Amino acid sequence: MKAFILDRYKKKSALRFGDMPKPALGQDDVLVEVHSAGLNLLDSKIRDGEFKLILPYRLPLVLGHDVAGVVVRVGANVRRFKPGDEIYARPRDGRVGTFAEFIAINEADVALKPKNLTMEDAASVPLVGLTAWQVLVDRAKLAKGQKILIHAGSGGVGTFAIQLAKHLGATVATTTSVANAELVKNLGADVVIDYKNQDFEKILSDYDVVLNSLAGDTLQKSLNVLKPGGKLISISGPPDPDFAKEQGLNWFLRQVLRFLSFGIRRKAKGRQVSYSFLFMRASGAQLSQITSLIEAGILRPVMDRVFPFEATNEGLAYIETGRSKGKVVVKLK
Repeated sequence: MKAFILDRYKKKSALRFGDMPKPALGQDDVLVEVHSAGLNLLDSKIRDGEFKLILPYRLPLVLGHDVAGVVVRVGANVRRFKPGDEIYARPRDGRVGTFAEFIAINEADVALKPKNLTMEDAASVPLVGLTAWQVLVDRAKLAKGQKILIHAGSGGVGTFAIQLAKHLGATVATTTSVANAELVKNLGADVVIDYKNQDFEKILSDYDVVLNSLAGDTLQKSLNVLKPGGKLISISGPPDPDFAKEQGLNWFLRQVLRFLSFGIRRKAKGRQVSYSFLFMRASGAQLSQITSLIEAGILRPVMDRVFPFEATNEGLAYIETGRSKGKVVVKLK
């Protein structure tokens, strides 16, 4: 099968377009013919080697963390899906590979595609949808009447998180550029901060939750908008000891992550707030709940561009510019 392959870790390098064996089908797997695949910065970061300590993949590797497609075969133990089903998924870590014509996915990671979405739209949802869900619902336990700041509101996670936060009854502030202000307002943002000309930490206060997806000093500044008991949840790092424990990392790596996050955890404790790092996990069950909200018209994907499959490297280069509004996908079928 045709695929985009990572042969070695190297920053900004192009993935190799070539042939790989069709994936083997396990007893608990569904074999999916890929119709569309979402592009994520996570793919670029793995390619660049940023996660090689905590995600020890064996190379060569097919990248890709979002998929929409059709089930063509099922393993002996599979009961929830059958050939011909239209599905979408974020395959679990260790089994990614949606930049290919076929992928085998554990049944537990898969959900039926929302009936009101195209394959391209559906492929844009799983990673960002599950990230937003696990931050807001699982970790933050965001409740009606609370206030949340969502950084980078026009990005993939941001566009989804704004909608979900509004559905949960929260007041939503977000940072974005002037060019994207109307977009985030239409998604439900109550307060829009122009990050180029306004300082969010001087405008916002007494917030319950901050969802951070940015690097630099944004993380430190975010502590200043939280009230005592508030939660700073970052999906861009630094990873913390709880994450190291969840991943089952060895003693040395646990100490490394403890050191990397020590500063922000200490400052958070000094302000009587909590800091945590979230690395989303695959979940077909949660994706099914997201499907219900999409089919009810409560959540909608925001799409920037669709690239042909052959232009996967160009698509990754585009999202690395940081200028995309919502998601970017590649189309195979």
